[in-house]
Amino acid sequence: VQLDMSEFMVRHSIARLVGSPPGYVGYEDAGQLTEAVRRRPYSIVVFDEIEKAHPEAFNILLQIMEEGHLSDAKGQKVNFRNAIIIMTSNVGADTIRRGPKLGFSFQQDEITESQSKHEEMRKTLLDQLKKQFRPEFINRVDSIVVFQQLSKEDIRQIVDIILEEVNERLVDIEMRVETTMAAKDWLGEHGYDEEFGARPLRRLIQTEVEDLLSDAVLSHQFEEGDIIIVDMEDDKIVLKSKATEEDILVEEALPTP
Repeated sequence: VQLDMSEFMVRHSIARLVGSPPGYVGYEDAGQLTEAVRRRPYSIVVFDEIEKAHPEAFNILLQIMEEGHLSDAKGQKVNFRNAIIIMTSNVGADTIRRGPKLGFSFQQDEITESQSKHEEMRKTLLDQLKKQFRPEFINRVDSIVVFQQLSKEDIRQIVDIILEEVNERLVDIEMRVETTMAAKDWLGEHGYDEEFGARPLRRLIQTEVEDLLSDAVLSHQFEEGDIIIVDMEDDKIVLKSKATEEDILVEEALPTP
């Protein structure tokens, strides 16, 4: 269950979580939160960007975390004891961005140094959380996780995951892509943004790889069963047939008559 708390910034919108009171418009509609957990009590409930919610939403969360249940607008008690509550927040995001950069230019010693500063950054962020949220709310949270910026290896793994999704879509036409390390590094470097993280990476792979691949398939540059190499030439993504490359290598290996 995922709730975008930017949709609950005004007081009257909070009623959508538990349902509208009797006599109000939407009384017959079940609460988005209470009904979801009532139907699936072993849910993982994610409150995304919790800092944007109206203060009344925190009163609801306090009751859930303290008592383990919540009553909807019809008086039905919903048990939250088997649910896992996760809240995400961008509080302190500027502090993280100003901290150690883990971009592609980082060497191993720089990464180690960055990790050593993580605890100091965590303390700073906790101070900011205390200014943003009430003490009784923070005291009921079991654990606070501070995420560091993505490392070069993290970005490369995300590139691999997205490219594997591309391969899953190529199964029906019996094609597959293999990507060189040079192409992966280029995609990771150009698809990572310090402010937005790896979100632009999927769009970059779509425009630089998937669109190019679609045009090549539609123009019959590749055939069923081909393995397509995603590589770099002149600082841009290019596609090659692995079969063609192997043929060239065989020809070069043949003795000159």
